[in-house]
Amino acid sequence: MIAVEHLGKRYRLGGREQYYRTLREGLVRALSMRGRRERGDEHIWALKDVSFEVAEGEVLGIIGRNGAGKSTLLKILSRVTRPTEGRARLYGRSGSLLEVGTGFHPELTGRENIFLSGNILGMTRAEVRAKFDEIVAFSELEQFLDTPVKHYSSGMYVRLGFAVAAHLDPEILIVDEVLAVGDAGFQRKCLGKMEDAAQSGRTVLFVSHNMTAVQGLCSRALLLEAGRIHASGPVDEIVTAYEALMETRASQDLSARTDRRGDGRLRFVSFCQCNAAGQPSPHVCCGEDCSLELSYASADGRPLRDVHVAVAVRGRFGQPVTHLSTTVKGFEFEEVPGRGRIVCRLKRLPLRPGRYPLVFFSRVGGRIADWVVHAAVLHVEAGDFFGMGRLPPDTQGPLLLDHAWEVQGDAERA
Repeated sequence: MIAVEHLGKRYRLGGREQYYRTLREGLVRALSMRGRRERGDEHIWALKDVSFEVAEGEVLGIIGRNGAGKSTLLKILSRVTRPTEGRARLYGRSGSLLEVGTGFHPELTGRENIFLSGNILGMTRAEVRAKFDEIVAFSELEQFLDTPVKHYSSGMYVRLGFAVAAHLDPEILIVDEVLAVGDAGFQRKCLGKMEDAAQSGRTVLFVSHNMTAVQGLCSRALLLEAGRIHASGPVDEIVTAYEALMETRASQDLSARTDRRGDGRLRFVSFCQCNAAGQPSPHVCCGEDCSLELSYASADGRPLRDVHVAVAVRGRFGQPVTHLSTTVKGFEFEEVPGRGRIVCRLKRLPLRPGRYPLVFFSRVGGRIADWVVHAAVLHVEAGDFFGMGRLPPDTQGPLLLDHAWEVQGDAERA
């Protein structure tokens, strides 16, 4: 259904191309840019020599770090932008979910925006009318249909946007980070809709930072790195390769992540894990002290009051392992600076060796400010937690609890 051959996309650095009205201005511009061309630093390749095929009915996951070229690839396949070199052939009608709320106009009502957005996404007016009741029911916003969307909350906006996009009926579905919308219940509903699309025999390209969703929906995956295909194969193997690639750095940049929720009053901009010596490290050891450092920034640079932060630690398949929270420890910050770091210190890390996806969460004044799923991966290496040089079998769960044993005879207890 999809054949991509040596695809490449090059962008110009330094802003838009400018046009000059006089010959003199053009010559001056050409001479000033000559050195930059010779150094080869005027352009950057977002994609380079990318080739792959997708069979009919296959669900392909596309994963990689921020800036790896995932969204650029989907924009080319969706005909939003043209490739610089190579070609991509799609056999069948395609639909794209690249951005929730595409085509919405703030002055129009929810009802009017359903038709507008549906038309922009490729549905005919008759198709939108036929699916109108399903779209409204999915969004759960029937009572607000005749209200202009400029009055919608961010959650209501993305609910309606995904409800429209989720009811596209193409042969090829291209999805870019649209499952991180709404509350947890609505996210499960969105994931269920994607599973229905996959099981109905549609060909799906799915980009996400949520590895649990990728593993649940996809049978095969591509790993992009610096605009090239780093690895390709069964989804579990590629997710493992991605996590290993993420672990090559102690710090993770979060500023470019778009698959996040919240009003943005506080945003996580980077994460760093530090070892027992307080130094950044790509891994930490079980049984040793370590720290998780979250750099943040407020939306306007001003101090924030009533701040809560949490880090959820997940297992290999997304199952909860433990929850680190400022609230349960009594660290509800009354005020924090506009920019800074929030540090969580862990004593004798009680996790067995393995890879643990992390979820970062912040709340300001009782409202969600930022929520990033699979924001980073905590890589735990073997350590001597019990001081005996051995650990329980891998099959006995991820947590290590310090404990002691003794024997008491019945006479002693009496």
